[in-house]
This record gives sequence, C-alpha cells and structure tokens, in this order.
Amino acid sequence: MNTEISKVIPESSYAGLLFLLAGSLIFMGIITAEIFYPQGYTTANSEISDLGATRPPDSISYQPSATIFNWTMILSGLLIIGGSLLLFRNKSERFFKLFPLLLGIGVLGVGLFPGNVAVIHPIFALMAFISGGLSCILSWKMTTGPLKYVFVIFGAVTLLFLFLQSFFIPVFGDGGTERFVAYPVVIWLIGFGGFLTGKYGTPEGT
Repeated sequence: MNTEISKVIPESSYAGLLFLLAGSLIFMGIITAEIFYPQGYTTANSEISDLGATRPPDSISYQPSATIFNWTMILSGLLIIGGSLLLFRNKSERFFKLFPLLLGIGVLGVGLFPGNVAVIHPIFALMAFISGGLSCILSWKMTTGPLKYVFVIFGAVTLLFLFLQSFFIPVFGDGGTERFVAYPVVIWLIGFGGFLTGKYGTPEGT
C-alpha cells in the first residue's frame, strides 16, 4: 500500500511538506525564544532578530533564547532550501522557484550570522524579506482558487511594510513593523506548503 502511494507522489508534495514544516518551526521557535527572553522584550519595540542578538554596538545575547532562535533559523533555512531544490525538479515556473531558494538562503544566513554581526546579518535579513514577498506574489502561478489572491496580498503586505518602514514605524514601532514584513511570509510558507502537499500528495484517481 505505502509502496504504491509513494510511486505517485511527485517531488512537489515533499517540497510542500518541507515548506510547511519550516513555517511552523519559525513560528514556534520565535514563540519559544520569546518565552525565555528576559523582561523588556516587546512586540512593538524589539526586533525579531533581537532574540538571537541585538544590534551593535553593545550587542547583547541572552541564553537560551539566542540558541533557540538561531538554530530555528538555521534549520528552517535548510528546510526551505531543500523544498526549493525539490521544486526545481519540475521544469515549469522555474523563475518563481528561484525566490523560495533565496528566501531559504536568507533565513539560513540570519541564523548563522545573528544581529550582532553588523554588516552580514542585515544583508541576509533583507534577502529573506524581499525574496519572501516576491515568493508570495509569484506563487499564484502554481496555486488554484481564491488562495492565489490571498498569497498575493501576503506578498504585497510584506513588501509594503518593508519599503515604507519610515511611515509605519511611528505607528507600529520597529518590532511591530518588522513583524508585518516577516509574518505574512511565514504564513505563506505554511499555506503554500499545505497546498502543495494536499494537491500532489494524493494518489491519482482517489
């Protein structure tokens, strides 16, 4: 039974599963790191990356929050990269698939180079945010039904808050604004991953 099913599940199903796991891991990893962070960390004023290490100068890294956050990003980045490479085995829509790959590299870099690494960390974070937003928008080509429009909205929100930070920060704070940039992409990972797993993970004819 399992052998027959495995023959009809293409790589897109496994890619979707990896995306779903990555998005779930990011959510739960951030929540867990926040639980163990000392008092003073707020959603409005504290950036997500502060969980790994605050910006220089005078960077601060609190344990075990830093280890939890950084390893969450490393493992999630590897899962996204793995899912993206599986998608590349399907020759259609290869332009879109470049952006989830860049997203995975960005997330991996955020974990490998925490916030106290002055120049490198912002580069990887920006890579993750931009490629994540574009991934959401361009994924409509691989998605059916109303879900495709939801993903486009997620991507638009991410890019809007990213490029108009100076407008939103006075209202939402640094941390709140960054979450409107990051969380739509995380939700997309879970939603798009679930879509791929459901669409391609069912044997034909069932």
